[in-house]
Amino acid sequence: MPSHRRKQLFVAVGLVALAANLRPAAVSVAPVLADIRASLAMSATTAGVLTTLPVLCFAAFGLSAPWVARSIGLHKTLLASLLVTAVGLLGRSTLDSAVLFIASTVPVLAGMATANVLLPSLVKLHFPDRIGLMTATYTTALAIGLTAASVLTVPLSNATGSWRGGLACWGVLALVAALPWLGLLRHDIRPRDSDADRIAFRTVSRSGLAWWMAFFFGLQSLHAYAIFGWLPEIFRAAGMSPATAGVLLGATTAIGIPISFILPGLAVRLRSQTPVVLALCACYVVGYLGLAIRPVAGAWLWAILIGTGTGLFPLILTLIGLRCRTSEGTAALSGFVQSVGYLIGAVGPFMMGAVYDASGSWREPILVLAVLVVPLAVTGVRASTPRYLEDELR
Repeated sequence: MPSHRRKQLFVAVGLVALAANLRPAAVSVAPVLADIRASLAMSATTAGVLTTLPVLCFAAFGLSAPWVARSIGLHKTLLASLLVTAVGLLGRSTLDSAVLFIASTVPVLAGMATANVLLPSLVKLHFPDRIGLMTATYTTALAIGLTAASVLTVPLSNATGSWRGGLACWGVLALVAALPWLGLLRHDIRPRDSDADRIAFRTVSRSGLAWWMAFFFGLQSLHAYAIFGWLPEIFRAAGMSPATAGVLLGATTAIGIPISFILPGLAVRLRSQTPVVLALCACYVVGYLGLAIRPVAGAWLWAILIGTGTGLFPLILTLIGLRCRTSEGTAALSGFVQSVGYLIGAVGPFMMGAVYDASGSWREPILVLAVLVVPLAVTGVRASTPRYLEDELR
């Protein structure tokens, strides 16, 4: 028993370290995006491609994550994800070409995508009786990493003399986060030692629950990555300094820290999560309308309301665990939901850049986001209906 508890402690430490590094690679670009665009001669549409890459890569590489974990082991896969992310972040910061910068971002995000899909399965496998607590733990760590990247990238860039140094710092942090996983390699979960994920993607696609959750996940990703990718640009266009715009993005992400800690435990206790879904969607609507009409006067309020709306992310991660009876079902549902969902989410950041290029104003893309809260609420309500994936596949 003491050995089992030590192993759980190692897994918990590794889980927190990994989760804290799953967002800086994606969101650290936004606070210095204007500087990157000027340095690499990027148009707004090209920058939209860059801000869309996270969701595209999460969709493409997340699909293969369960297969990779079965092939080489769960812990080895997560360690490899961190190392690939770290090396990619450090290499990316040295490039002078927009094309190469975007291309080198792909392996960075591939590592993040793989870990994203496997985290709910890791929790289900090692902590089956503490899904709410451990989901709260790692989503809180994820929110802390997200907030740190949003707030600290500009100061780090100033301290190192360039946006390149600011981005490279997150690669160093990812290398440090890999250390606990080195200790977990001898405790790795091999295919012959565990319940292998034998539920195929095509099998999961027969489930109505899986599709509703995929649409819900996709639409919340659309909103989240549109905001994480472009919010600093919106505030800078309204006349704010880069540092202030970064701090406002930090406020948007910081509110997710207490929400990520509280919401999973609350969701586990509720039979239906519909009231939570509707409350968070309402925060989005009010925040978007305020941002479109009075971006400067109410900036802090809009940032906090929009950040509260992003609490839908820890909610759906909790739902993935709650809607399955087994760890293999959780991995299969997580892979399906995130792969399909991120394809939908990819529309968000690119849409923001394209609509801005067409209209010359940020008001129009913000209002489009406000309208898209309606399908987000509908799919969230359907995903909140209590049922299990395995029951629908019988």
